[in-house]
Amino acid sequence: MYLKKIDLSSNTIYIVNKMLLNCLYIVLKKIGKDDRIKQNKEKGMILMTTLLKNGKLIDYKTNTNDIYDILIEDDKIKEISKNITTKADKTIDCTNLNIIPGMIDIHCHLREPGFEYKETIETGSKSAVAGGFTTICPMPNTNPTPDSTIILQKIIDEAKRVNLCNVLPYAPVTKGEKGEELVNFEELKKAGAIAFSDDGMPVVNARTMRQAMIEADKLGTYVASHCEEKSVSAGAINAGEVAEELGVEGVLPEAEEIMAAREIVISETNNVRAHICHISTKTSKDMIRDAKKRGVKVTCETCPHYFTFTVEEVKKSGTNAKMNPPLREEKDRQAIIEGLKEGTIDCIITDHAPHSKEEKERDLSKAPNGIIGFETALSAEIMNLVDAGHINYLDLVKLTSYNPAKLLRIDRGTIEVGKIADIAIFDPNEEYIYTEDMIVSKAKNSPFIDKKLKGKVKYTIVSGKIVYTDNK
Repeated sequence: MYLKKIDLSSNTIYIVNKMLLNCLYIVLKKIGKDDRIKQNKEKGMILMTTLLKNGKLIDYKTNTNDIYDILIEDDKIKEISKNITTKADKTIDCTNLNIIPGMIDIHCHLREPGFEYKETIETGSKSAVAGGFTTICPMPNTNPTPDSTIILQKIIDEAKRVNLCNVLPYAPVTKGEKGEELVNFEELKKAGAIAFSDDGMPVVNARTMRQAMIEADKLGTYVASHCEEKSVSAGAINAGEVAEELGVEGVLPEAEEIMAAREIVISETNNVRAHICHISTKTSKDMIRDAKKRGVKVTCETCPHYFTFTVEEVKKSGTNAKMNPPLREEKDRQAIIEGLKEGTIDCIITDHAPHSKEEKERDLSKAPNGIIGFETALSAEIMNLVDAGHINYLDLVKLTSYNPAKLLRIDRGTIEVGKIADIAIFDPNEEYIYTEDMIVSKAKNSPFIDKKLKGKVKYTIVSGKIVYTDNK
């Protein structure tokens, strides 16, 4: 179930005239809400409250992992304590549920404009909040790309109309993502671009990438690099025994690693930020770890599928296990887990990449890369990281909420008094079979279909408003 969150910007929240307020005061007084009305009557507004009772609050910033009540007033957190007795407009019993800061996905694809048959901003946002995400950052490989303020503004306006979660779009690095002429970084940043990327395509020219990284750094943001050396990436899945067995050309791991090394060099030489997208190999992880030890301003991300599956999954799920970079070997999967444990990998992203059923039914060599990921990310993290003993829930919140907020430099990713109430509430123990008819996304391309998952989002709250509930 989805509820559009109410726009609470500026001082326009539920402005009513004095006569209506007086009438409302009389009515609400009878049901015990007169104190709150008294406080806000003269301000010309009514503040709505939600009380979360008896949930396990897990917050990395405050090192909290205990049972608390949380009172939300309007769009902000009003109180956090052991036993809140304040009457609220809505009370949610969170017994046996975990409460975490809303997850932040700094890398996904919503396909609009141009590919609405795959996904739209609205359907993608619905899928995101169903997965516990409160902020998502769509990549700009759309048609047209948002390389002008006009297209970028259309994306922002549509996200506001949908009004389910925070949508912070990327702008491309180069016009049309052609890798040639740089966009106007300053103009697009002012218009609302959260960062810059040609994701889906690498910026092949090193001089162009150097200029882009320097320009983005000046503006307090970054370039997210899709690391792919095209001369060794022409293939369907990871190069090796499985590719040979299936009779398809393989993608060499060097395709990712060569360009990741280039971005590290540019970052270190020029002392600017570099962010490397969806790392998948042991060598990439090791290079980034070593660079960080030297003080290089490099950050990186990975996806649930890289610590959940190996290339062997292609034999089971076919094109629903085809993505770029591809699923790798077991040594790489283990290295990604180690990178998350040791802090080399800064955050987990979904790379949510919807495609139509017809596209994914093509031959393995011809089907497009990518899988959907919003709705299965949390379960994959619980099962393969937390339950497996690699990290705890505080670490998970760091990777999915706190660190992403820091990378984007936004005031999110924590649950504290006075902060915006972006919250995900989930049952960490609920098990279920993930079937195709459960999928909220417009697309159905997922290797998790028909697999047993654990961990179910029950509520998602954005700016104090419940935008998703699993209650039927």
